[in-house]
Amino acid sequence: MRMMPLLNRLLRYGVVGGTAAAVHIGVLLLLGQWMTLSLANPIAFLAASVAGYLGHALLTFREETGGRQFARRWLLLQYVVNISVCALLPLLKAPILVLVFTPTVLNALIWSRAARFSAKSRHQQNGQPPLLHADDLGLAEGVDAAIIDLARRGQIQGASLLVNGPSATAAVEAWRDLADPPPLTLHLCLTEGHRLPNAPDLPTGFGTLLLASILPWQRQRIAPQLRTVLLQQISRYRQLTGLQRIRLDGHQHIHIVPLVLDAVLDLARSESITWVRTTREPLPEGLSLKLWWRSLQTGGLIKWLVLQLLSGLAIPRLRRAGIPTNQRFAGVLFSGSMFGNALRRSWITAHSPSTIPRESRPVVLIHPARRHAASGMDQETFQQSVAFFNSSHRQKEWTSAQQL
Repeated sequence: MRMMPLLNRLLRYGVVGGTAAAVHIGVLLLLGQWMTLSLANPIAFLAASVAGYLGHALLTFREETGGRQFARRWLLLQYVVNISVCALLPLLKAPILVLVFTPTVLNALIWSRAARFSAKSRHQQNGQPPLLHADDLGLAEGVDAAIIDLARRGQIQGASLLVNGPSATAAVEAWRDLADPPPLTLHLCLTEGHRLPNAPDLPTGFGTLLLASILPWQRQRIAPQLRTVLLQQISRYRQLTGLQRIRLDGHQHIHIVPLVLDAVLDLARSESITWVRTTREPLPEGLSLKLWWRSLQTGGLIKWLVLQLLSGLAIPRLRRAGIPTNQRFAGVLFSGSMFGNALRRSWITAHSPSTIPRESRPVVLIHPARRHAASGMDQETFQQSVAFFNSSHRQKEWTSAQQL
């Protein structure tokens, strides 16, 4: 009896594979009448790949996919791998059997992996939802109003406070007036507007501080000043909120730059830093090409790659220090445009397959704001945020968060 499901799977795989081969041959014969074989063959192979992509998702592995398509990146991976291998093997003078069966084996591995990924994603969607979190409370009145509104509705589970923001005091007072205020997090700000009274000058900019992290003489020069600024913002956070235990993240994710993380870890025990956010973000499924293009245009893919690498370095250090962090994250890939399908797909991908402690739950990040978000903002000090929070995207994030 155990052999029957396997035989059934192999039969379905053969049917889809045979159909894809027939598509390949048919398109090749059709196009071969108007173009050279070297040009027609990759196009025919793409058509066959699409047939296999759809057939294996909807038929061969329907138990894993639930009748939905694989994520599109599996089609791209299968096509690129097979084209590369089919071009390389003849150059290596591989035997005929290797030429014939290598693509078949590779396809079986790729589609099986895609099926396991789809099954895992479906399981997660029925699991524990992530925490929806809003950044930059205290930046401006329009920003604060949107965040307070979402908190009052119970639609966010936390917010990060810019202690040096122009509306920080009023924002904390409004937060305290909530019937059940979610946790607040210190939003460490080093890239703009970070100078509290008597604060030392620091190099500004994410790239500048990242570069300083790998230059020993810069680390030695900046580290004492960075420690002073961090202590000042912790002190201001306690003054505003009355909280002694510190949850910490960073404006523009500056806190996971190695040089900054050094200071955070150095002060963790003495300053009761009990949680630090990281940005390990899985790529969501079901995104349109338009959304991928949006992420590419806005630099989201580059930011995602950089922050994936930095989180990969930060997480083991946090674990060794005994500081909890979120298991997963969403909000870098579409930072600045976390609304509509981008927010929905990121939200679904961030679900946990089982119940986990709050401090480990995935975090989905938004930057909501109402109309005229920059009203009351210190536009000279927070120059990088003026255009960002005046855009209609901030209002769309606010509206989309209400609909989750």
